[in-house]
Amino acid sequence: MKNPARYKHIFIDLDKTIWDFESNSKATFSEIFTKHKLETIGVSGLDRFTEVYRKINDMLWALYRENKIKKEVLNIRRFELTLLEFGIDDLILATHISEDYVTLSPQKKILFPYSHEALKYLKTKYSLHIITNGFEELQQQKLDNCNLRKYFTTVTTSEEAGVKKPESLIFKLALQKAGAGISESLMIGDDLEVDVAGAKGIGMDTLFFNPGRTEHTGDPDHEVHSWLEVMKIL
Repeated sequence: MKNPARYKHIFIDLDKTIWDFESNSKATFSEIFTKHKLETIGVSGLDRFTEVYRKINDMLWALYRENKIKKEVLNIRRFELTLLEFGIDDLILATHISEDYVTLSPQKKILFPYSHEALKYLKTKYSLHIITNGFEELQQQKLDNCNLRKYFTTVTTSEEAGVKKPESLIFKLALQKAGAGISESLMIGDDLEVDVAGAKGIGMDTLFFNPGRTEHTGDPDHEVHSWLEVMKIL
């Protein structure tokens, strides 16, 4: 990595970087699965439901980032299509599940190991900031419910910016809010296209957070597999 002494500002993604999206989603779906008795109407187990949902959600989020669907459509459509995979054509049920998901999900508090320790340590050396594509109200709830807000000077969401990562405008807005220069800033995120390529597109240094050790052909300035490693290099 380039000399970390040059950094004054560190920008960090929230979902799948600090907030363990997969674990929290599974806990949320467990509650939803029981509440709506999904197994009694043809859903073949929680794991299979989660697997189908994840694939459909990723597809729809890609469309959302390209402004091809609206937030309100994504919220319900992902569950409507998931249920259809199990032969359940029920828009009302999909709507109820969507409402439960956006209520329950941000209440979950599972973070990647050593997130708090790393953020506490980083805050003593740098000004910390969030840049997230997540929905405004949900991300703000996560920050509060997980006691994370105290670490961050600014929070920039895609809804506030009017564009989503990897668009350069959201990074530029975050830099402006932070009073940060590109050369003194580092972006940490789990997505090579959205976080790494987006930040590199405006000349910002990048750190790829890859806890799953996914093989890739990306070009981050550095790569880590845990928050313990972050503390070692910064």
